[in-house]
Amino acid sequence: MNIFRVEELKEATDNFAESKVIGKGGNGTVYKGTLKDNRFVAIKKSQKVDEGQREEFINEMVILTQINHTNVVQLIGFCLETEVPLLAYEYVSNNTLHYHIHNRKNGTRRLPWDTCLRIAHESAGALAYLHTDARMSIIHRDVKSTNILLDEKFTAKIADFGASRLVPLGHDEVVTLVQGTFGYLDPEYFHTGQLTDRSDVYSFGVVLAELLTGQQPLNMERCPKERNLATYFLNVVKENNFLDILEQGVVKEAPYEQLKAISDLVCRCLNQVGGNRPSMKEVTMELDTMRKSGKHTNWVNEDNYEDNNALTIKMEPINFYTIPLMHMSDTSGDTSISSEIEDMMLSSRSAR
Repeated sequence: MNIFRVEELKEATDNFAESKVIGKGGNGTVYKGTLKDNRFVAIKKSQKVDEGQREEFINEMVILTQINHTNVVQLIGFCLETEVPLLAYEYVSNNTLHYHIHNRKNGTRRLPWDTCLRIAHESAGALAYLHTDARMSIIHRDVKSTNILLDEKFTAKIADFGASRLVPLGHDEVVTLVQGTFGYLDPEYFHTGQLTDRSDVYSFGVVLAELLTGQQPLNMERCPKERNLATYFLNVVKENNFLDILEQGVVKEAPYEQLKAISDLVCRCLNQVGGNRPSMKEVTMELDTMRKSGKHTNWVNEDNYEDNNALTIKMEPINFYTIPLMHMSDTSGDTSISSEIEDMMLSSRSAR
């Protein structure tokens, strides 16, 4: 982990020039930077200086220092010389999953179904790692398609851990004030304030529904019964008309049995009762089985898609780290975080 001086990061971004911005949100601006060793990085800088922003950036910094997974965006280093830390991540070049699902007007081709299924499997595996295999269990708390980045090979990278929570050993839940994004927010967590790893499962179910349908999680232009994608999806599957809601390109490419299986999985992830949802590890295993059992010839080869499109897709300014639509301070404390911060501060001072 690198501890950067503020001057290094200013130099890398041409003093945080507007031309270097690759993402904006309520809680920070992300700049593309070039380090002295010619590595590209994404540098997140707070848009405002207050205690809430400082806590959120430090929370993300502490959590990412504990994660080492191929499908989680890597924190390369940080700078503690500013009031709100500057965070430097690996640069992920191919925009977000949300962009590739919803931004067709810019000429972006629809991702082949095999690629979609692989991205879903990789994302699920990363979340399962956070829940069960990290040093301490981590609940992401803001799983959505804008927080799944894609690299030049369309490999998934889970991002934005500012809202995430460490779960103390021996506990299954954390009681917090509600934070998340409408359309993805677990209704049980919304009503009780009890955050569990099954809250991430619900949000991931919405992402799967997006992949299958090509529709936004919330769309006020649709008729009332179709505005909320999760509710709409559940009702259509219950009526056994699930093919009607799926994107036609997906229906043409994927075997019926695979589409039925993944639609049923989505419904289980979207169960109103958290305890009745599968774990992310179970979701990962089911997606893996679907990938192995559903191998077939597509109208477009996944490898060719990657080769032909990696050079043509532009990295446009995106909501790389968007502020949640619901954002309230957390009341839960975490002594492990404060001790980690003290260690980082000491390391930073010695490095200077």
